[in-house]
Amino acid sequence: MEKQNKIIGGLTLISLVCLIAAYFAPIWWVSLTAPNYPPDAFPDGIRIHFHFDGVYNGCKAAGKGTRMANEIIQKDLSHEDERYNPITDAAKNVDKGAEGLDCVHEMNTINHYVGMFPIATGAPVEKPLAKFFFGFFAVMLAAFAMPRKKPRLLVLAAGFAAVAAWMIIDQFVLGHLESHVQAYMQESGTFFKDMERINAWGDNVRNVSTIVIFGLIAVMGIVIAGVARIRPFQLLLALVPALLPVFFVITYAGWLWFFGHNMHPWGAFTVKPFMPTVFGEGKVAQFSTFSYPYWGYGLLVAIFVCMMLALLIRRKQLREGTAE
Repeated sequence: MEKQNKIIGGLTLISLVCLIAAYFAPIWWVSLTAPNYPPDAFPDGIRIHFHFDGVYNGCKAAGKGTRMANEIIQKDLSHEDERYNPITDAAKNVDKGAEGLDCVHEMNTINHYVGMFPIATGAPVEKPLAKFFFGFFAVMLAAFAMPRKKPRLLVLAAGFAAVAAWMIIDQFVLGHLESHVQAYMQESGTFFKDMERINAWGDNVRNVSTIVIFGLIAVMGIVIAGVARIRPFQLLLALVPALLPVFFVITYAGWLWFFGHNMHPWGAFTVKPFMPTVFGEGKVAQFSTFSYPYWGYGLLVAIFVCMMLALLIRRKQLREGTAE
């Protein structure tokens, strides 16, 4: 049993490290290619990376020898700003504000022609609260590694109390919930200027976020009570974090469906509602789309494998009556 507990502890430690790394890692990538984005200038197409806390630019500045390197690279600045190419003029100071293409902005520009919401409006509750859910999962993993009941309950109680306090202070005391709502409303109004409707959307984000925050605290209490009263309940401490790759794909697919089925009349072109590609390659008008897991998703899969193995060992201990 001691050897089994060490194996469970080792597997859980690996999962905790992967969990922390996964929060900061790109989980999925999406790219658009089209004739007006030639490969010699845009080798990865218009590419974005999905993280748990948002969507980030996946494009890089074109390297030396490409057509892009022979052209001027600059921000969208006023005509008085200096035009400078850091790739072809390496002898000078290369840090003059020149940047590669911002592909999140570029994809928003492409999408708005068919009436799609800006990308940042997706998952407005999930993204800012993701860090607290990761804290919740981390506490569950740490508690699962405890072979005895009392230490397990202590870890749960102390860990959940810390996550709950962090969440309340961050979202309400420091005002990060309200600042997120204002940013969401500003992003929603990028192409769509109906402020009455946008204000209603902001209220929805604020209210749903509040419900989720206090709902998560209630779930913490349920988990502690379940572990205290029902021995097999402790298996959920491993199972729930292990299912993170499933949770991500379900949420990702759900928001893709939302974007593809909620077009607005600002679009220059009218397209029928459609389901964007979740996995693999697709075609929308003249654009080819690519959607695949990135290396961060591999971390989630590693968590799944490790915790399912640890769960099976703990389940065997419960059947044999050797686990508390």
